[in-house]
Amino acid sequence: MTALAAAAAAAVLAIGAILVYNGLVRARLQVREAWAAVDVQLQRRASLVPSLVATVKGYAAYERDTLTRVAAARSALAAAAGPREAARADLDLSGSLHALLAVAEAYPDLEANEVFLQLQRDLQDTENKIAYARSYYNGAVETYNIRIERFPAVLIAAALGFRPAEFFSAEESARQPVAVDSPAP
Repeated sequence: MTALAAAAAAAVLAIGAILVYNGLVRARLQVREAWAAVDVQLQRRASLVPSLVATVKGYAAYERDTLTRVAAARSALAAAAGPREAARADLDLSGSLHALLAVAEAYPDLEANEVFLQLQRDLQDTENKIAYARSYYNGAVETYNIRIERFPAVLIAAALGFRPAEFFSAEESARQPVAVDSPAP
């Protein structure tokens, strides 16, 4: 009877460990999926930048410094590895886009250009999607980090190499979407 009780206890522990491990794997995969969603939206915004730059360049060719900063910020975002670097690059790109849109305000013909107006709308839509994806990602990170730090999962997580995930956090100025004001129709 004692051997049977020991075998039952071992089976319960094994099943518990499997359930904890599977929960950790699921949470880690949710973090990866959420990061992919952030990355897709950041790439979507980056893909709008060349068209926006080309449109502004046609009207404001002498604003070379602003256009160069936007291009450099876009490249830095594309090269970012992980949430911390992406947050910094996102801050730089947001600032560069603010400057670019400020330049556009000085050109009434540009602000009336339908291509430019559509790019502004697309950029605003993308900014909203980035904010949502970033929030979703940080929620998944929070859930995952809590799971790996709770008992008894902490014992399994540490032994199997589950490490805390990094939040996507930017400085306060980067938390605001890029202001895209379109003239009233």
